[in-house]
Amino acid sequence: MLSHDIIEQLKDVFLKLEAEVHLVLNKSSHPKWEELHLMLSELTKTSQKIKLFINDQLTDVPSFYIRNHEGHDRVSFIGIPGGHEFSSLVIAILNSDGKGKLPDAGLVKRIKRLKDGIKLQTYISLSCENCPEVVQNLNLISFLHDDFSHQMIDGEFRLKEIEEMNIQGVPSVVSDRELISSGKTGLVDLLEKLEKKFGVKEESRSDESLGEYDVIVVGAGPAGASAAIYSARKGLKTALIADRMGGQVSDTKGIENLIATPYIEGPELVGQLQKHITEYPINVFEHRKVKHILNTEVKTLELESGEKISTKNLIVASGAKWRELNIPGESEYRGKGVAFCPHCDGPYYKGKKIAVIGGGNSGVEAAIDLAGIVSHITLIEYGAELKADKVLVDKLKSLKNVDVLTSAESKEILGDGKKVNALKILNRQTGEIKDLELSGIFIQIGLVPNSHFLGDLVEKTKFGEIKIDEKGRTSLKGIYAAGDVTNVPYKQIVIAMGEGAKAALSSFEDLMIH
Repeated sequence: MLSHDIIEQLKDVFLKLEAEVHLVLNKSSHPKWEELHLMLSELTKTSQKIKLFINDQLTDVPSFYIRNHEGHDRVSFIGIPGGHEFSSLVIAILNSDGKGKLPDAGLVKRIKRLKDGIKLQTYISLSCENCPEVVQNLNLISFLHDDFSHQMIDGEFRLKEIEEMNIQGVPSVVSDRELISSGKTGLVDLLEKLEKKFGVKEESRSDESLGEYDVIVVGAGPAGASAAIYSARKGLKTALIADRMGGQVSDTKGIENLIATPYIEGPELVGQLQKHITEYPINVFEHRKVKHILNTEVKTLELESGEKISTKNLIVASGAKWRELNIPGESEYRGKGVAFCPHCDGPYYKGKKIAVIGGGNSGVEAAIDLAGIVSHITLIEYGAELKADKVLVDKLKSLKNVDVLTSAESKEILGDGKKVNALKILNRQTGEIKDLELSGIFIQIGLVPNSHFLGDLVEKTKFGEIKIDEKGRTSLKGIYAAGDVTNVPYKQIVIAMGEGAKAALSSFEDLMIH
């Protein structure tokens, strides 16, 4: 089942193991039990530290759990973790021995603060690209916490449960048959949901200081990475605070417009940004969100974790997120027919039928750009008329492969589990509902800047974008901004990188003057 090349690669990966890790396979009469047995047996060939045991307890489906040297056996799998989930199994083996990429001490304390006795299941599909991140994060929490368990469930083996719970997308995180989280979710967002749902141990609340810096950069996308690197290169004591490394780039499949790099996958670019950051003395505090900023001569940032960190200058590069429709199927098919960036993902729909949702400037511009690539576009606008500038509307109407539907409401995105094949729309004038057959949907109803934590400290546009001058300065001394969170036009990676460098250089210049 595992190729020779994979086995050899895993031998190198598992060299890090110090203690024994036991894979405990439950007996089953299910026809796929032998397939799981073979996979786990082959894993034992990759390291003398990995042992396979057979549990005599009979189960109806293939399943197993991981037990480490401390007797921890709270991470389990129902199904065969192949496909995208094979990496979840490999990482779980490493994490069970305290190896792999682990969070810093502050985040570990936050995880341990969760109430005891939490038991979660995550329903996944082996073809889901977003599922492994959720599975891996919850497995990690389970290994770090003293009383927390997590089980990955391949939905193929629990179809009746899925139907009974009305689960319509993956990954779906469930506790006692109650949906806790659905769709792509990072570690910090999972923690917030778990803290809100189950609570924390009050006696262990953290309010420690993470130190004082010359410059703190908020955000680790292209703008934030650039700002942090430029600040560190100037000899400034620099820290970087981020929800997740890479920001929106992590969700981008292919990038073809980064100058001097003809093509690169989003996650690969994130890895390169992270590697570049580690080459400088930059303190990175990942999986953190800023809650509040106290504006004094030395600014103090209060984090959602309860930690505090201070800085002379602050560079906000927290980016933006695409405004979503919040309709069924949207999160499930993100990256599988649901797209937000026509510049990035347009070429993947060459010769296909698509829809663009949004009749403002961004939607109409997207339709114009995509019309030369795809076979046909249906532009959908909720209102009675397009809101875009007249010059754009005139250009749109001149295109022969574009139809416009106004007074139309998008109700549901439909697909076959692997890709989008239709959009359910409502005619708001007649009440008629119909399914529009297509291969892709570009949602262009605007961006939401991640600027809320600044409150009223700096001047913003009516859309929440931070207003900056030609040097990246905001309206408040000591605070700078760069990238998609600002009012700089054209939300592109190459522009964000330049803006991040510019903000860092301005910050350094001002520190030297004052």
